[in-house]
Amino acid sequence: MYIDPHIHMSARTTDDYQAMAAAGVVAVIEPAFWLGQPRTSAESYKDYLASLVGWERFRSSQFGIQHYCTIGLNSKEANNEALAEAVMEVLPLFLAKERVVAVGEIGFDEQTALEEKYLRLQLELAKEFSLPVMVHTPHRDKLQGTIRTMDICEEHGLEPSQVIIDHNNETTVDVVKDRGYWTAFTLYPQTKMGSERMVNIAKKYGPERIFIDSSADWGVSDPLSVPKTAQLMLDSGVSKDDVHLMCYQNALDAYAQSGQIQESDWQGQKIDQSDLFEGNSVLRGQSPKIDK
Repeated sequence: MYIDPHIHMSARTTDDYQAMAAAGVVAVIEPAFWLGQPRTSAESYKDYLASLVGWERFRSSQFGIQHYCTIGLNSKEANNEALAEAVMEVLPLFLAKERVVAVGEIGFDEQTALEEKYLRLQLELAKEFSLPVMVHTPHRDKLQGTIRTMDICEEHGLEPSQVIIDHNNETTVDVVKDRGYWTAFTLYPQTKMGSERMVNIAKKYGPERIFIDSSADWGVSDPLSVPKTAQLMLDSGVSKDDVHLMCYQNALDAYAQSGQIQESDWQGQKIDQSDLFEGNSVLRGQSPKIDK
C-alpha cells in the first residue's frame, strides 16, 4: 500500500485514479495550490476550496482511494494583497471541515514581505485549529528560503514535529532533518528530485522522518511516482521496511496529528459507483462497480 501525501488531483483525470488504485495507492492528500493563472476573486478561491472537501473526495472514493486535503493561501497568490486579505477571511470556514489534515501548502515563492506576512498569519491559524503545517519551499534560493521558513515556524512556537517541509533536495535535507522536521521529497525529475536521486537519499539517510510524494498537477508530472520510486528503492537494495516507512507510514504519522486521517479509513472499504454527488457520476455510460 502507498500514500501519495502531496498530489493535485483536481488537475488530474479519473484515469489517473484508476491507475493509482491499481498500483496500490490507498490514500492521497491534496494541498490547496495555484491554478496556473491568477485567481481574480476570493469567491473563485472559495469554490476551489469547496471542491477539495466535496467533489474531489467523492471522485476519489469511486476508485477506492481515500482523499484528504490541506487548506491554505499559497505563497504565489499571497503577493496579491487584496485577494490575500479576502481569502484569509474564508480559510477558517474550511480548516474546520472533515478530512482537512493540515494548513498548506504555504511558505515562500519569491520570499517577499507579503509572503512572510501571510505565512505568519497562517501559522497562527494552524495553532488555532491544532493542525500540522505543510510547507512549500521556494524554487529559487531554496536553502535560504527553507531555513527562513523554519526560523519563522519556531518564532511562532511550532514544534518541528508539527511541520512538514516539502520539495526538499540534496541542498536542504541535512538542515531540515538536523532540526527535526518531517522531510518530504517531490519526485519531479528535472526541477525537484528524480527517482534515482531519491534512492541515493534513502540509502544515505535512512527512513527517519522522510517520505516522498508526486506533487502531480497540471504540468508534466507523474501520479505514479510514489509506487514507481518505491519499486526502484526495492530493486536498489533498500529494505522493504524502509520503503514502507518512506512511502506510507511516515506520511500517515505526520498527518495523523490532525486527527482527520487514520488507517481504518481505507481498511475494508467498498466501492459503489452507483453513488452520485449532487446528481453527478464519474461514469460515462459504463456499468457501475459495486462491491458486495
